[in-house]
Amino acid sequence: MEVKKVAYRKKTGVPDPIDIYVGGRVKLRRTLLGISQEILADAVGLTFQQVQKYERGTNRMGASRLFDIATVLQVPISYFYEDMPDDIKTRKIDAPEGFDRKKTPTSEHGLYTKRETLELVRYYYTITNKKTREELLRLIETLSG
Repeated sequence: MEVKKVAYRKKTGVPDPIDIYVGGRVKLRRTLLGISQEILADAVGLTFQQVQKYERGTNRMGASRLFDIATVLQVPISYFYEDMPDDIKTRKIDAPEGFDRKKTPTSEHGLYTKRETLELVRYYYTITNKKTREELLRLIETLSG
């Protein structure tokens, strides 16, 4: 049986696109819950600077750390990998030279990290009546054209 080598990180200091994506999902969930970096850091025994580095993808999270963060943020670990763009999921083993930070998932999906978007989602889910939420969603779809 032949085993493919999957060593993506070739240059020191170049973040892996998956680390950037997962970090962006941590930030998204943390912000949706209204939790500061300090509170998350304290809950998992880190400094807020370490949380910042995880959210940017500059530091990699080990399995146990990701598990702890998922527990605090009340999501399954799979949440951090949901909706990952195909170009990251199906990446080639030989990464192109000079990884371009401008093309990372956090900037491509910047809409989902804007405070206005996060507040809208947070307020949406405070509406307890499911029918009212569904009607509001249809209204927004209609208004957006």
